[in-house]
Amino acid sequence: MVLVIDIGNTRIKCAVYESDTRMASFVFAENEAEYNFEKILEGYPKINNIIASTVAKKLTFDLKSLSKDLKIHYVSNLDEFPFKNKYTTPKTLGVDRMILATGATLLYPHQNRLIIDVGTCVTYDFVDDKDNYWGGAISPGLRLRYESLHQFTAKLPLLTLEEPNSLIGNSTQQSIHSGVVNGLICEIDGFIERYKQLNENFTIILTGGDAVFLAKRLKNTIFANSNFLLESLNQFFQYKTRND
Repeated sequence: MVLVIDIGNTRIKCAVYESDTRMASFVFAENEAEYNFEKILEGYPKINNIIASTVAKKLTFDLKSLSKDLKIHYVSNLDEFPFKNKYTTPKTLGVDRMILATGATLLYPHQNRLIIDVGTCVTYDFVDDKDNYWGGAISPGLRLRYESLHQFTAKLPLLTLEEPNSLIGNSTQQSIHSGVVNGLICEIDGFIERYKQLNENFTIILTGGDAVFLAKRLKNTIFANSNFLLESLNQFFQYKTRND
């Protein structure tokens, strides 16, 4: 049994897996991490492996302190992955993007894959049908777009995510909502269309904290799975176990 952990910019997501079956999943803030991990290990005493991925920093406490019997691995660029990394600067490639590419490679074999992760940032990652990872794009997520409009202008208010009333905003607030939400929808649809022009036999995976909100608004057919990073961590663990 394995505990997979995604340490993000704003929160920690984790799940317990038995083979391909997700037994439970959890979300909490970093300052609640030690308490929650203790409770998870108490509730699932068969956990003997932890696989962790972080885009920010490692936890402020040592996971090993939870149990001396745990095998703990932080995913890094030094690991072996099931794809060929064609990124020009592979050492700068975020571990989260490599894990997502791993999940796409193992779960959707022999096809072109575009993984779109909509969180604090929006990342686009492309793996071709020969399992070559080529890179993609990075842009601001919904929250960053709202915050930047407020922080870098004199009078625009700081708003939280809300469905626009229409394409044409009839107030400053509605204009911001339309610009942020519809702007990102147009961006994602535009990226997908460009990729489709270049590649056939295509699979698109949408994941991240805002995946559910955005999925029904996109015109393209996609696989929307907000837990795809956790599933991909589990796939990485199984791949690592087979190849160690």
